[in-house]
Amino acid sequence: MIKLILLFNLLAMSILHSKEYKVVYDCSSSDAQYIKSRMWLVGKTMDMIKEQGDTSQVVLALHGGCVPMVSKSYDWIVADEDVQNIKQAQDYLKSLSKRKNVKIIVCAMSLNSNAIEKKEVLPFIQIVKNSFIDTIYYQNLGYALMTFK
Repeated sequence: MIKLILLFNLLAMSILHSKEYKVVYDCSSSDAQYIKSRMWLVGKTMDMIKEQGDTSQVVLALHGGCVPMVSKSYDWIVADEDVQNIKQAQDYLKSLSKRKNVKIIVCAMSLNSNAIEKKEVLPFIQIVKNSFIDTIYYQNLGYALMTFK
């Protein structure tokens, strides 16, 4: 019985001391090298949070110049010198999408301004009318805002 009580106390203490990190990453940058580095950094940050015994809930809100990487065929949208960086950023994005605690959204208005049709958007990305509205929504839920401009 005492072992059971000790086990329960240990479990309760670990739950009480565990933190949840909620963040919405707002990406509007058109700098392909920077976007690539930020997509890598999001994954690394999530890994570090997990290593310290905590959890995270992540939303990636993509709009503006950050949008080309959501297209199945982005090579005609970006400059030739940026294609390799966008490919790597998209690979990081695909990897992030496989995590259960990550949601990726893209702004429909930004898709239109980048001439990307909805059917060209990667299947794991949710299209929203206006990413500003969703970003505000997540902030109101207590998500921290991190911007990539």
